[in-house]
Amino acid sequence: MSNSSSHSVSTVWRYPVKSMLGEELNASEITTLGVLGDRAYALIDKETGQVVSAKNPKKWPDFFAYRAAYVAPPASGTLPAIWITLPTGEVVRSDQPDVDEALSQALSRPVNFRSSAPASPVLEEFCPDNEGKDNEVIRAAIAGDAPDGTFFDYSTLHILTTSTIDQLRGLYPQGRFEVRRFRPNLVIDTAGLEGFVENDWVGKMLRIGESVRLQITDPCPRCVMPTLAQGDLPKDNGIFSKGIAQNRVHVPFAGKSLPSVGVYARVVSTGIVRRGDGVTVE
Repeated sequence: MSNSSSHSVSTVWRYPVKSMLGEELNASEITTLGVLGDRAYALIDKETGQVVSAKNPKKWPDFFAYRAAYVAPPASGTLPAIWITLPTGEVVRSDQPDVDEALSQALSRPVNFRSSAPASPVLEEFCPDNEGKDNEVIRAAIAGDAPDGTFFDYSTLHILTTSTIDQLRGLYPQGRFEVRRFRPNLVIDTAGLEGFVENDWVGKMLRIGESVRLQITDPCPRCVMPTLAQGDLPKDNGIFSKGIAQNRVHVPFAGKSLPSVGVYARVVSTGIVRRGDGVTVE
């Protein structure tokens, strides 16, 4: 067991609708599907049947201008409706009868609001390394290591450390490296450590608080999403080329080395996670 007495939960994040901005929380129940209510919903492109994703910014150029939040705290077995704030400031509620029409009009493309993924769900992903080439946008499967019917890209939990954010800032001081760019569920304060700390966590177990245990399965490969504008964060391609791309590590599920930031985790034991909870690496 590593000496991780200084590790603790810094922040908890939930994203009710896939690829929309989400909510920063003080605490959350961690279920077998990760943070309760995370990625519980998504939009489906009616024309293609694909999951709408900010990973293809040319097709969905302002998707990070949409924000999703539950109208009330979720409870196990019952998820409340969601407020979706549009770029115009207008608010749409997910249980209103014309929600599909309202979102389709806002996006200028017909979409459906869904709570379960279609069979063999896919999305379109822009690859920064292939920009200008015929294959700059690829079709990518989602829910690779997550239960069927869910909208997770690969696994149900994504974890990031404060040491990694600090390392990226050192590599590219001009860039604004903030947690929001990377859309993690849990940010772990690893004060006193340097570098991409979680690279060494793959294959290990994290114990958080009284009962939560997480199996770290893979590094988290990165695409164009962290470079996109979010709120007051500007678009910045250097976030990828001068920061993220400097951490190429072997990704087991991909079978090769890829630019990565953070790690994926599988929930072994459920429970409540709160800000300040101690974190032990086993």
